[in-house]
Amino acid sequence: MIKNTQTHSILSIGFYRSLGWADAVFALLVVVVTAIAQYSFVSVQDGYDTVILWVSSIGIIGLGWFFKPLRLFFLLSATATYWSVWVYHGDITRANPALGKVPFLLKYFLSSQAAIMWLCALIYIATLCYLSGLLLVIKNKQPINHALKCGRMLCWWAAFMGFIGLLIRWHESYLISPDTGHIPVSNLYEVFVLFIVCTLLMYLYYEAKYQVARIGVFVLILLSAAVSFLIWYTLYYQAQEIQPLVPALQSWWLKIHVPSNFVGYGGFSIAAMFGVVQLLVLNGVGIHILPKSDVLDELMYKAISIGFLFFTLATVFGALWAEVAWGRYWGWDPKETWALITWLNYAVWLHVRLVKGWRGQVLAIWAIVGLLITTFAFVGVNLFLGGLHSYGTL
Repeated sequence: MIKNTQTHSILSIGFYRSLGWADAVFALLVVVVTAIAQYSFVSVQDGYDTVILWVSSIGIIGLGWFFKPLRLFFLLSATATYWSVWVYHGDITRANPALGKVPFLLKYFLSSQAAIMWLCALIYIATLCYLSGLLLVIKNKQPINHALKCGRMLCWWAAFMGFIGLLIRWHESYLISPDTGHIPVSNLYEVFVLFIVCTLLMYLYYEAKYQVARIGVFVLILLSAAVSFLIWYTLYYQAQEIQPLVPALQSWWLKIHVPSNFVGYGGFSIAAMFGVVQLLVLNGVGIHILPKSDVLDELMYKAISIGFLFFTLATVFGALWAEVAWGRYWGWDPKETWALITWLNYAVWLHVRLVKGWRGQVLAIWAIVGLLITTFAFVGVNLFLGGLHSYGTL
C-alpha cells in the first residue's frame, strides 16, 4: 500500500477549512510585500507587469497554504531581498571591489553572485549528506538519520540562496540602468539557476509528503551535474555579467513563459530520477531499503503530471508570444520543434499510463529517456542548433 499520499486539493472546500491563523497572517504579509514592491518599482511597470505581480502573489499564497514550509521560505526570501536593496542604497558600484571596499553582506551573501555561489556549494554538500545518509540506511536499516535530515536542511538553504540570488539579480539589473532591467530568465546562466531552484522545491515537497529522503541522493546527483555545468559556463563565458535584453525578449510574456517552462523541466527531471530508483527496485536492488515500486510509480506519475501541465502552459504562452514577436504562432524553429517532441513524449507517457494502464519498468525507462529529450530541448538546441530561441550559444 502507498502511505502518506492523501489528496490535498487546493480547489476543495475542505482545504480552505483546514487553514489557520498562520495562513491568514502569511497571506496578509504577502499582500503587504506585493504592495510595497508595486509602489517601489511603479516607474518600471506597465499594466501587464502589475497584473503578473498580483497574480504571482496569489500563486505564492496558494503555494504557502498548500505546502506549509514555503510560507517561511517566501517570507525569509522577501526579507533577504529587501535587505539587499537597502545595503545597495541604489548604487550597483557598491558590489564592485575595484571601486572601493565592498560591504561584508554584499561581498559574501546579499549580492546575486554571492548568493548563487552559495547555492552551488550547498548543493554539493547536500549531495554528500544524502549519500552518507543512504549508506547509513543500508547499514542500520533505518529509513531516516541525521545525515538525511542535514541534507534536507541544506537543500532548503540552497533553494533559498538560489531564489534570493535571482530576486537580487533582478534588482541589480535595474541598478545598472532602467533599460537594462529585466526578470533574470533571459540566458542559460539565469535559467539554470531557476531550474535548480524549481527542482529543489519540487523534490522537497515530494520528500516531505512521501517520506523518501533516502532516495534524495539520486535527485541531488542530477542537480550537482547542473551546478557543475553552471560553474563551467560561468567561468568560461563570464555568464554572470548582466546584459540588456535582446529586442525579441523585451516583453511581459517573458515573465510567464520561461518560469512555466522550468517548472515543467523540474518535474520531468525529478520523474527521471524516480525512474532510476524504480528500475533498481524492480531488478531486486535495495528492495528492503528503497521505497516500494508502487510508491515510486506514484511519485513518477505525479512529477510528470505537474511537469506536463506547466510545460503545456509554457508552450501555449510561447506560441502567443511568437505571434506578437514574429507574426506567427508556429514556425518549426529548432526550439519549437524539440518542445513539440518533448510535449508529445510526455503526452503519450501519460496516455499509456492512464488509459492503457501501463506500469513498471517500461514507464521508468521511458521517463529516463524523456529526461534526455528534455535536456536536449533545454540545453542542446541552444548550444548546437541555433535558431530564433538561441540566447545562450557556445
